[in-house]
Amino acid sequence: MSAFLGELIGTAILILLGNGVVANVLLKDSKGNHGGWIVITLGWAMAVFVGVYVSAASSGAHLNPAVSVALAIAGQFAWAEVPAYVAAQLLGAMLGSKLVWLAYKKHYDATDDAGLIQATFCTAPAISNPFYNVVTEAIGTFVLIFGVLHIAAPQASLGALDALPVALLVLAIGLSLGGPTGYAINPARDLGPRIVHAFLPIKGKSHSNWKYSWVPVVGPLLGGAVAAVVFGML
Repeated sequence: MSAFLGELIGTAILILLGNGVVANVLLKDSKGNHGGWIVITLGWAMAVFVGVYVSAASSGAHLNPAVSVALAIAGQFAWAEVPAYVAAQLLGAMLGSKLVWLAYKKHYDATDDAGLIQATFCTAPAISNPFYNVVTEAIGTFVLIFGVLHIAAPQASLGALDALPVALLVLAIGLSLGGPTGYAINPARDLGPRIVHAFLPIKGKSHSNWKYSWVPVVGPLLGGAVAAVVFGML
């Protein structure tokens, strides 16, 4: 696969399995309904594992604009390639989210809670406070990027064998830091599905909460940039 296709497919799988586990836990009459936070965090960790594993050889498995930008800041990735990677990640996230909707279509039809429906696409804060929501996302992404930079060193790219430690890293972030904002820690993971949520004809859905949408973009990019700088200093 080309790097663009690798990022697109890897991110699509990431979102398909990640938002898929959220849909399984939250949507009415699903067999996983009420599975809880542990199921969601484990599901997202395994989503990262599969996404990284299938795309590592072709693209280095960034699957996240914060990763691409941080690697560029750290001098381990060409800035000229960042726009194409980000575009592939955003398109992949949109594709993965659309596939979740198709897989759970009848359960979306049966679910009346607009908030639960939206949660299967994008994140929202448990307590809305833009400053602290950005801080939370920045801290979580700092841990992600700082860990990824150490896992990827010295080859400056994630190989297939790195899929498991990255998945465990995301699991730890979700369990420890996911409560305040739902741990987007990935601008494409939140923005792509939010766009899909806005346009899909979903019965009973609410607005897509665009006033919050900048938080899971700015927070992760800021946290990733700081992690790259700190990594370089060390």
